[in-house]
Amino acid sequence: MNTFYKIVVLLFVIAIGFSSCEKDHEVQPQIFVVAFAQPFTSYSNISDERKIELVFSKKADFDGLVTVKLSQKNAEYGIDYSTMPGINANNEFEIPIKAGAQSTEFVFKNLIYPFDREDKTIQFEIVKITYPEDSLIQGNSRTMISFAASLGGVIAPEIGGPNQAFQVYVELSSGNEKKVARDSWDLAFSTESDRVKLNGSIYMAVKKLDNNNIDAVRQNQVSGFFADVAIGTFNPVNENYVDSPTGDITKTAIAKISENDADNAVYLVNMGFEPGTAANPSGVDVAGEHRGWKKIRILKRDNTYLLQYANLDDTTHKEAIITKNQAYNFSFFSMKTESVVSVEPTKSNWDLNFTVFTNIIAGSGSYGYSDFVSNNVLGNVKAYAVFVDNNGTVEEVAKRLNEAYNNLVVDSSKFSNDQRVIGAEWRDVFSGQAFKDRFFVIKDAKDNYYKIKMMSMLDENGKRGYPKFEYELIP
Repeated sequence: MNTFYKIVVLLFVIAIGFSSCEKDHEVQPQIFVVAFAQPFTSYSNISDERKIELVFSKKADFDGLVTVKLSQKNAEYGIDYSTMPGINANNEFEIPIKAGAQSTEFVFKNLIYPFDREDKTIQFEIVKITYPEDSLIQGNSRTMISFAASLGGVIAPEIGGPNQAFQVYVELSSGNEKKVARDSWDLAFSTESDRVKLNGSIYMAVKKLDNNNIDAVRQNQVSGFFADVAIGTFNPVNENYVDSPTGDITKTAIAKISENDADNAVYLVNMGFEPGTAANPSGVDVAGEHRGWKKIRILKRDNTYLLQYANLDDTTHKEAIITKNQAYNFSFFSMKTESVVSVEPTKSNWDLNFTVFTNIIAGSGSYGYSDFVSNNVLGNVKAYAVFVDNNGTVEEVAKRLNEAYNNLVVDSSKFSNDQRVIGAEWRDVFSGQAFKDRFFVIKDAKDNYYKIKMMSMLDENGKRGYPKFEYELIP
């Protein structure tokens, strides 16, 4: 579900310019402003109907009307789409302003699905406000429904508050989000190579054993490794037991799966942790109960994987065939549910992943991070950071950042193949704020360019696990 926040900041800026001092120093009333909540909606997201919201700068004191006019390209009203309320002869319709409300809406209904063409564009424009007091059309006076790349907006991925129980995949060009429970999968089987990665979001780790007979391995033979095959031990040796945090698929903790069965060893698997359950932790509670240990062995079977898995003292094992689906970076498997599960969107339909993450601290080994943002390097999504001088007052730093943001010229030589460009470098856990001296440039999976400002990491009550960012298409 999309969680675009209402872009109302522009509306309230207006109020500043309309307050002036009279002789008796009374402040004039705030003007009633109406704007669309979002400047853009992806046509591909509307299989049936969608409510299009208009927001007010303040709660309405009276009833009124907003007149909206539509224009269209390669689309025909009544055949391709319709609205509720319907249009008049001037391609206009009116929607009500209700006293006490802070917004209003109309319904856009798509009449052709699956889509017959992808060059349709419909634009709605606020042309008149009928209201007893002074009113103004300001901010997002137009909104567009199109298959083109999103112009931008504000997104608040729902990762689950302080427990951060979810991973959220975001596609910038459509605003689409996909939310999955981060403990819903264990292993990810690559479609482009014979590699398997771990679920680092629950702090999994593996160690290769000197054995290729899974049924011969017992807990008393491997329990001595338990202390080392773990995240956050502050021992650099544990870097060998986790995947490369850069996203380089050739550097997984599990070796490349060989054509020769005899070369594929058994692995001891630390299954990581369930998400935490504390309702009101002082910071975050992302690691709950330990999920135990397993043993696995992975073999190649034509263009598929054969996974063997069992509990440590089991004398027999279970097997699962995992096929490669070229539309995706990985096929995901859960040993808990014993099934293939849906996790990532298709490889070209996501750009950012908001998640708990296993990173590496130089000299200290693997370590878990919350509030992490990775980019889809396997889908050719690249990023770089832009920093400004953070010396001076808050206002001076903000001015420098806005100047750099507004005057950005993309430097393609700076794009990185590391998925951690945003990473944890966007937030200060001590202040609970997003850093105000940086923004990020993203080349998405469809070769659109966006600039991103991370806005916040806390909710209105000061709780962690509520990231929010704004982004804008770079022409």
